[in-house]
Amino acid sequence: MLPSMTRDRLYFLLLNIGHFLDHLFMLVFATVAALALYREWGLGYAELIAYATPGFFAFGLFSLPAGWLADKWSRDGMMVVFFIGIGLASILTSFATTPVQIGIGLFVIGVFAAIYHPVGLAIVTMKWRNTGMRIASNGVWGNLGVGSAALVTGYMIDHGGWRLAFILPGVFSVVLGFAYLALRHDAIRTDTATRKTTPKANAAPMSPDHHALLLRISAIVFCTTAISSIIFQSTTFALPKMFDERLQGMAERLTASESWSFFAGAGDVATIIGSLAFIVFAIASLAQLIVGSMLDRYGPRNVFMVVAVIQIVFFAAMPGLTDGWALTVALGFMLGAFGQIPINDFMIGKMASGPARAQIYGVRYVVSFTALAASLPFIAFIYDGWGFDTLFLVLAGAAVAILVAVSNLPRRLPVIAE
Repeated sequence: MLPSMTRDRLYFLLLNIGHFLDHLFMLVFATVAALALYREWGLGYAELIAYATPGFFAFGLFSLPAGWLADKWSRDGMMVVFFIGIGLASILTSFATTPVQIGIGLFVIGVFAAIYHPVGLAIVTMKWRNTGMRIASNGVWGNLGVGSAALVTGYMIDHGGWRLAFILPGVFSVVLGFAYLALRHDAIRTDTATRKTTPKANAAPMSPDHHALLLRISAIVFCTTAISSIIFQSTTFALPKMFDERLQGMAERLTASESWSFFAGAGDVATIIGSLAFIVFAIASLAQLIVGSMLDRYGPRNVFMVVAVIQIVFFAAMPGLTDGWALTVALGFMLGAFGQIPINDFMIGKMASGPARAQIYGVRYVVSFTALAASLPFIAFIYDGWGFDTLFLVLAGAAVAILVAVSNLPRRLPVIAE
C-alpha cells in the first residue's frame, strides 16, 4: 500500500496526464491534415477540416451525459472509461484509409474525450483547496497536450508516418487507464455504494437579488465560454497551418542549422514546424499558472479584462507578419488564449454546488466544445475566402466582445456552500 500523501500526488498526476492526453488526441489530426494528408490524399486543407468537425461536436455534446453519469455513478469510474476508451479509439483511427473512416474515428475519439472536462475538473475543484492554482496547474497539462500534438505528429510524419501519432498515445492511454483503476478501485466501489444510499440534500432558500446576480454571472460565463472557445480553437487548431505558411523561411534555415541537427535533419520541415508550435504552446501555457495565482488574489473580473486586452492587441498586430515577428506575435496571442481558460472554470467551481458540479461543468463544456466544433467550418470559410489575416482581425473583434461582457461581472463572486 502506498502512503496516503503519495497516493494523493499520484492521483492528481494521473488527472493531469489525462488532461494532457485529452487535448493531444483532439488535435493530432490538425497537424496530420496540415502537414501530411493534404498531400497523401490529394484533398485541400479546408476539405479535410470538415472531417474533424463531427469529432468536436461529440467533444461538446457528450460532455453533459458524461457529467450526469459521473454524478449518478462514479467520477473515478468515468475516468477509467475515458483513459481506456479514448486510447482504443485512437488506435483504431490509425487504420483509416479514407476521409470518411478517419472522420468516424475522430467522432469516437470525441465521444470519449468529452468525459474528461466535466469529470476531471469536478474532481479537482472538490478534492483540493487553492482552486485557482489547482485548475491552472491542471490547465497547463492540457495546454502541453495541445502543443505536443503538433510536436509528436510532426516528428512522426518525418520519422515513421502519421499513423504512429494515433497508435503510440493510444497504447499509453490504455496502460494509464488500468493504472488509474488499480489506484482508485476501492474509491469507485465505495462511491457507487454511497450514491445509491445517500439522500439528496435540499438546497437552501435563495433571495431574489442573489438569484438575479447568479443568473447575470451565468449568462456572462456561458457567453464568454462560447467566444473564448472560438478563439481557442481558431488558434490551436490552425496554428500548425499558420506556421506552415508563415514560417517556411525560418523552418528551412533551422533544418540546415547544426543546433537543430540532433532533432531534425535536412528537409525535416514538418518536424521544425511542429517543434515551433510546441514551443509557443508550452511557453503560453505558463500564462495559466500566472492567471491561477491572480484569480485567488484579485478575482476573475480584473484578470479576465487584462487577458482580453492582451488578445486584442496581439491579434490586431498579426496580419502580414512572417518568420520571427509572426512567431513572436503568435506567442503573444497564445498567452491570452491559454490564459483565459481557467477563469470560467474557477467561477463555476466557486459557485456550483458540489453534488451537481460535474453536471454543471458538463453544461459548460457542451457550450464550449459545440463552439469549438462550429469554429472549424468558420476557420475553413474565412481561410478559403480571405486567408489568415482576416481571421486574426475577426478574433480581435471577438476579444473586444469578451472585454465588454466581463466588465459587467461583480468584483466579488457569490459563493454557494457545499
